Amino acid sequence: QFVESGGGLVHPGGSLRLSCAASGFPLDYYGIAWFRQAPGQEREGVGCMSRDGGSSHYAHSAKGRFTIFRDTNTAYLRVNSLTAEGTAVYYCAAWPSDPGMVLRSCPTSAGYTYWGKGIQVTVSS
Repeated sequence: QFVESGGGLVHPGGSLRLSCAASGFPLDYYGIAWFRQAPGQEREGVGCMSRDGGSSHYAHSAKGRFTIFRDTNTAYLRVNSLTAEGTAVYYCAAWPSDPGMVLRSCPTSAGYTYWGKGIQVTVSS
């Protein structure tokens, strides 16, 4: 499972760092991904990163606004220049991955072994 932190209320133009710390499994054997679900919308992928952090892939809509990074045990999502459209529940996820993988896309939702419960981010003045 994941222990999540970093959500909350942020003003427009602000930034956040969301964290998902792995608990009970070795995150460094897994690729990581982030998703978001805005109110009334389907969950959508933000991007993903390989287990060694050497490769990442972002959804076209996410490029420039989101940054995924990681350390041995924790997955992070940095969100910059938030607007009201940034209001969403953000989810982290992990899939078992081979070392040295070069990502040209992210796994579909069905491919993940672990999911976070979701981190609420609300952008409002």
